Amino acid sequence: MSQDTMPGNDTLEAVVIGSGFGGSVSFCRLSQKWGDKVLLLERGKRYPMGSFPRTPHDMADNFWSVEGDEVQRPKHIRKKQNLRGLFDIRNFRKMDAVFSAGLGGGSLIYANVYLEPPEQVFEQGWPRQLTKSTLEPYYQIARQVLGARPVPPWNQDPRRKITRTELFQKFAEQEKRTSKLADICVFFGDDYSYKGQAQPLPIGEQELNRYGARQTSCVYCGECDVGCNTHSKNTLDLNYLHVGEKSHGGKILTNCLAEKILPLNKAGADDPEADGSHGYKVVFKDLERNETIEVRTRRVIVSAGTLGSNELLLRCRDVFRTLPKLSAKLGHWFSANGDFLSFVIDGKQPADPNYGPVITQYTDYNLFDRFQRNQAFVLEDASYPAFAAWYLEGVFPAGWLRRAIRTLKALWAWLKNVVRSGSWTGSVGFVFHEMLKGDLSYKTSVLLCMGLDRGDGTLSLNHQGRVDLDWPQTTSMDLYQAILATGDRFKNFVKSHWFVPLPTWGWPVFRELTSWFPARNNVTVHPLGGCILADSPDQGVVSGSDENRGQAFGYQGLYVVDGSILPSAVGANPIATISATAEWIAEGITGIKPDASLGI
Repeated sequence: MSQDTMPGNDTLEAVVIGSGFGGSVSFCRLSQKWGDKVLLLERGKRYPMGSFPRTPHDMADNFWSVEGDEVQRPKHIRKKQNLRGLFDIRNFRKMDAVFSAGLGGGSLIYANVYLEPPEQVFEQGWPRQLTKSTLEPYYQIARQVLGARPVPPWNQDPRRKITRTELFQKFAEQEKRTSKLADICVFFGDDYSYKGQAQPLPIGEQELNRYGARQTSCVYCGECDVGCNTHSKNTLDLNYLHVGEKSHGGKILTNCLAEKILPLNKAGADDPEADGSHGYKVVFKDLERNETIEVRTRRVIVSAGTLGSNELLLRCRDVFRTLPKLSAKLGHWFSANGDFLSFVIDGKQPADPNYGPVITQYTDYNLFDRFQRNQAFVLEDASYPAFAAWYLEGVFPAGWLRRAIRTLKALWAWLKNVVRSGSWTGSVGFVFHEMLKGDLSYKTSVLLCMGLDRGDGTLSLNHQGRVDLDWPQTTSMDLYQAILATGDRFKNFVKSHWFVPLPTWGWPVFRELTSWFPARNNVTVHPLGGCILADSPDQGVVSGSDENRGQAFGYQGLYVVDGSILPSAVGANPIATISATAEWIAEGITGIKPDASLGI
């Protein structure tokens, strides 16, 4: 917190906990109304341009694991206490989750896609008043703020050509499916991203975006998911957060972890029987100074992400007993949004997965067209950083013998050259060519799928008082089987022998055994639910009515605004729906009709 400024001792108008899509929208919109009386708490740190780790040493410690949190994480992370890096990895039975810590939340590592789900998604499990048509104007506003547009065409600039985009388009054509370029929140220049003009800013050039933050026109490095060091992603610290802090005067404290929410009575004392009408006390820990700090506020917006918000509220209800009126449905209806990651390795067609924004297109499988709820998903292409490609070239088992032979050939050629000419330099190029010419990574495709899982998981607290997950995986198996079948067909399409669905799902050698072999674990980067919007407290945790948008049943001035309030999987990448619902709730709190200017 050393670089941030604590607010004064006066009662605040609002405290926002977390800076993901829900928290950032809330912070900006509430700061527009109340200025420096709005405080945002973020457990992670700020990431200025060029500050994301890249060296092996720094990447190895780029995880979140603070002392005393008693959370089930990979062993090598748990052994290193007090890590405050970018990635937070949680291990549960049949489900692992990956999310982020840092100012900007999930936007720092997300794959940029802005995709609205179809109307049918809202017809099951959602509050009666909250339909796709209700949210439509808010979708459009968030789309404009986040600068979502497809990748620029490459017919006049070959450097913009993305090979895997064309590969996935060809596969979709063979499948008789529809592939569309995805709207992505990536900066290709202010005119292109924010003014709708056809000509992008040249690759690598910088300018201020419409909100006054400096960005770089995308350099096509494929590093979106590990933090963009050129600020070419339209992350939340470059729009909503930037305006809320720089233009409206809202306060942001980083390295601060919210621990407890206590309602106050009329006398201003802590009172678990109070309903929030007299405000709240928020207790948080300054992780840099190891100090516990308290602030008073009229409103609290819980936006700590699905796992963070559920854990905080469950602890307040069941451990601290400060919020006993929270619905008994808290923690119910968890969804992984059908996330499923697969790899098709060493095909016969080039994919070049190390170039371009992480996702560029999506192919529809029964989500937008021919809707089929139990098998509705989208297939998206994906890139990964070039440094990961070097790792793949070095460790993939199928290449060991081939590489050994190539290396021996290269050494023999080098020895012959030395004997013949007395010089060793002439064969250096040949040596590198022989060692790397197999193109294993160049012909590897990454398949990202997400869809409509059943959303029937349950979040609760374990014996240490930390969030745990019960995920009934088999109820969503129709979806996963449809995804696996598509991956097998993609493997055949590129003439590969290797289709690897989720390393945690079971390596190919276990494929026939995994009907009983306990190797199947899902991985989600889009955890949703647990604090869902509903018509009543016996159905969910926060109100879906127009009068009490996002307000917790049983309390006044306590809101939840993040992915945890979505009542179901949305099939598409969820940030569009999280942002739209956040805009809808913020309007209900402030009474200010939002627009893409953000009030400046």
